[in-house]
Amino acid sequence: MSNCAVIDQALLARELDRLIRRAVVNISADTRQLLEEALERETKPTARGMLQSMLENTRMAREGNMPVCQSPGYPTVYVRFGDACLPGKLADMLGAGVVQATAEGLLRPSIVHPLTRKNSGDNSGEGVPNYEWSYEPALDYLEIIASLKGCGAELGNAMRIMTVPQLGKQNRGLKNFVLDTVIEAGGKPCPPVGIGIGIGGQMDVAAKLSRKAISTRLWTDNHPDPLYRQLEEELLQEINALGLGAAGVGGETYALAVKIGAAATHTAIAPVAINFHCWVTRRGGVRIWPDGRVEDLF
Repeated sequence: MSNCAVIDQALLARELDRLIRRAVVNISADTRQLLEEALERETKPTARGMLQSMLENTRMAREGNMPVCQSPGYPTVYVRFGDACLPGKLADMLGAGVVQATAEGLLRPSIVHPLTRKNSGDNSGEGVPNYEWSYEPALDYLEIIASLKGCGAELGNAMRIMTVPQLGKQNRGLKNFVLDTVIEAGGKPCPPVGIGIGIGGQMDVAAKLSRKAISTRLWTDNHPDPLYRQLEEELLQEINALGLGAAGVGGETYALAVKIGAAATHTAIAPVAINFHCWVTRRGGVRIWPDGRVEDLF
């Protein structure tokens, strides 16, 4: 740990401010690409109209520097760092950045106490933002991905602790669980959606994996593991074959992407978590090197 260095805090503050503002008024380029491709192949007039309105909305928000959606989402921040580039007071900065963006009207104040429902008025609160820290000693840069995931989509989420027999041959039981969950969710998650699926660990691990998979991966990427890559492709095809379409009005594309995150589990269980993400992918990512170089990820 003798070579540890804290990243320049003024630089970090500037980049975090830029990251939050960019995420709020935009959607990530990979999602926009998938929306455009969905529009090209859509044959149903109502679904085409929905997709056209979504794309027009993103254009107007970007050009007008306005929120792309009225919901502020729930902020989760994924941080990777090593000895060469420690984050310093990053947590304090990001929380303050969310509060400032709320004060400027870029985020609607929507964070409340879980039981009393009292609104903080500035999107601050215990545990907000949520941070997922990953310390990797040899990493020579600081990586930050901030995801403001819409919460209406959460209403369709599901979790099940399956057994091996319930997984079924060729994972048919797992697939049916996903399809049944999609049918039950219908238009509530604001489709077309991205769907994160966490497999393994225990309940908490699977849930975190499902959120991370759909929040940090490019929706246009391919899983490096052939088994999970095939499962992602099969699920995407079967979900869209249901014909639920954009906004649940019927059409060719209900899901833009299916992303799987996995971990080893105990022999007695097979936890599966399903996490819907609406088409509004408000996220931003940066990598910062000790010499001040910055790379945008989304």
